[in-house]
Amino acid sequence: MARLMIVDDSMFMRLMIKNILSELGHEIVAEASNGLEAVSQFLQHSPDLVTLDITMPEMDGITALKEIKKYNSDSKIVMVSAMGQQSFVIEAISLGANDFIVKPFDKDRVADAVQKLLNL
Repeated sequence: MARLMIVDDSMFMRLMIKNILSELGHEIVAEASNGLEAVSQFLQHSPDLVTLDITMPEMDGITALKEIKKYNSDSKIVMVSAMGQQSFVIEAISLGANDFIVKPFDKDRVADAVQKLLNL
């Protein structure tokens, strides 16, 4: 069982991802609704994997990704993007994100991305 953190400004999206990952047997150790909270929660909980929304208030996912990678360059991060955000996804991957899922997402795609990164 892995320890995961879910970051999205939409409570509904966090709940959807949480339900998918909980069904897979993972523990959700933290949630955050913006990038500032994400960095703080990451430092506090050291999750095995983070799902990170790109578009959020206060600090976007790209900036949060950079900050998290500063603290732990080996952190596993799956970016969550809306349709039409390909340029942000490409930037995120170049900054060290490990994978991405696109909203509205497919349950199997979320599971595949997470399981692959956790080598399960």
